[in-house]
Parts: sequence; structure tokens; C-alpha cells
Amino acid sequence: MLIAVPDRPRQGPRPAFRRWRAHRPFWGGLLLALGGSEILLTEKASLKVVMHIGMQGLAGYLLPSLMVLLGLLILFNPSQRLFYSVTGVLLSLGTWLTSNLGGFFLGLLLGVTGSCLTFGWLPDQEPRRGRRRRGKRARTELTDGAEEATGAKGTAGAAQTA
Repeated sequence: MLIAVPDRPRQGPRPAFRRWRAHRPFWGGLLLALGGSEILLTEKASLKVVMHIGMQGLAGYLLPSLMVLLGLLILFNPSQRLFYSVTGVLLSLGTWLTSNLGGFFLGLLLGVTGSCLTFGWLPDQEPRRGRRRRGKRARTELTDGAEEATGAKGTAGAAQTA
């Protein structure tokens, strides 16, 4: 004899992290912070690799540091994501002039991509489903709709013959 056990929510750190991640623009904030980190790392490269430090050296460190800060703020305060993402794009583009061509393009592209992902994130949209789940659900809705349509015609036809 099988006993039905109700579904319990999963316990542990991984499901908790997934729930936390689902309520914020996680990938956008992470990419922006990684872009800033990469630019900061290229500032520490040897002088043979570094193209130029930038305007007085300070902006070369300030802009990527602010990018890292904005990426973390996006992760931990997603309610202000629009301001953070617009500022992140401007800072990322500013690193083109101040920090080794934006960390040799990689940090610049990571920062701009992360900021765009954050700007486009909507907090009230439902989680995406896999293709198989969507296809299966569409097929069941299609067959349910077809059964309802034939059932409605069958009763209408029976009413006409009577």
C-alpha cells in the first residue's frame, strides 16, 4: 500500500539561493560587478600590457570601483535597479577613456551587458519555463479546447435533432 506524502518545500541552501535569485536581476548585477572587477585587474597589469592609466590615474580606479559597487547594489537593492543600470552603462562607457580601453573591451562589454539586463528586468513577470514544459502545457490546452469544442457541438446537434 502506498501512502501519499504531501510535497514539502525543498530545504537547504541551494533552493533558498534560487528563491533569492528569482526576485532580483541577478545576472545583470553579477555581470556589472564582474566587468568592474576585470577592469580593476587590468589596471594592475605590467606596464608592457597597460595601454594607459587614464586621466590622472584616479578615474582609472574610480569608475571600475563604482561599477563593482553598482553591481552589488543591484543584487542587494533591486528596487532602484533603473537608476543603477543607467549609471552602470555610463560608467562602463566611461572606462573606454579612463581604463585601458575598458579593460581591453571585456570589462566594458560585461558592464554594458549587465546594465542592459538589469534595465530590462521586470520584477512581476513569472519565471520562465523550459521548452518541454511549455510544449506539453500547450498540447494539453489544445486537446482540452478541442474536446470542449466537440462536446459543445455534440450537445447542440443533439438539441437540434430532438
